[in-house]
Amino acid sequence: MRVEHQAGRTLKLTVSYDGTRLVGWQRQAEGDSVQALLEHALARFEGAPVVVHGAGRTDAGVHALGQVASAHVTFDHDTDTLMRALNAQLPSDVRVLRVEEAGPGFHARFDARSKTYRYLIRNAPFVSPFERAFVWHVPQPLDHAAMQSAAGLLEGTHDFAAFQSLGSDTAGSVRTISASGIRRHVPPLGNPLHPSRDGDADLLAYEVSGDGFLRHMVRTIVGTLVEVGRGWREPASIAAILRTRRRDHAGPTAPPQGLFLVCVDYD
Repeated sequence: MRVEHQAGRTLKLTVSYDGTRLVGWQRQAEGDSVQALLEHALARFEGAPVVVHGAGRTDAGVHALGQVASAHVTFDHDTDTLMRALNAQLPSDVRVLRVEEAGPGFHARFDARSKTYRYLIRNAPFVSPFERAFVWHVPQPLDHAAMQSAAGLLEGTHDFAAFQSLGSDTAGSVRTISASGIRRHVPPLGNPLHPSRDGDADLLAYEVSGDGFLRHMVRTIVGTLVEVGRGWREPASIAAILRTRRRDHAGPTAPPQGLFLVCVDYD
């Protein structure tokens, strides 16, 4: 439900964060959430509580390269000054990359047209201590070609009920996926400690873009693709799982630390 336009201005914030110690995007009774940290920082300028809306409600341990948030405020600080001041207040694992003026009524969640997520898998005998909080370590050999074949079957408009958490209260489970694929990826986050300059054959990146995602949908897809990669499922089984709409027919939920919200697109 949209809030009617009020006097003041609407800000659009692009935010990056390392979710390792955070309880997720949404404010919780205990622990640091990205939403609460931003609201607390903005309230110091507003002199009153501020509500911040995020484009995606990332879970505890999940990261963001380009989360988008919106907030209605009445103070008149310019955007550059505000960005610097917010980063001075926020902990070092949360950074505001950009602050922009948005049109009246802009809402980071309801106005989003597409989101892109990336999930990183370290497919090697061991994982570096410098990346353990940003990848899922799968030491068993994976068939990259089989995983890519399975991932492509998710493109299009489908009912993704089989890939959402049990007990989810989202109205409807039909979503449209515009891109779904796996590739071997260069080191995450521009890791300067990694010597490779030609890509990293042991690092797999699953990347998916769509008009919306259900709770744990991407992580369940990844858990299922890993089972395909290990030879436990055929790539074609993805289509059958979609038809069943049953969560117990899909694979396990992959751990949170490999997941990144890459970007959010708007008209």
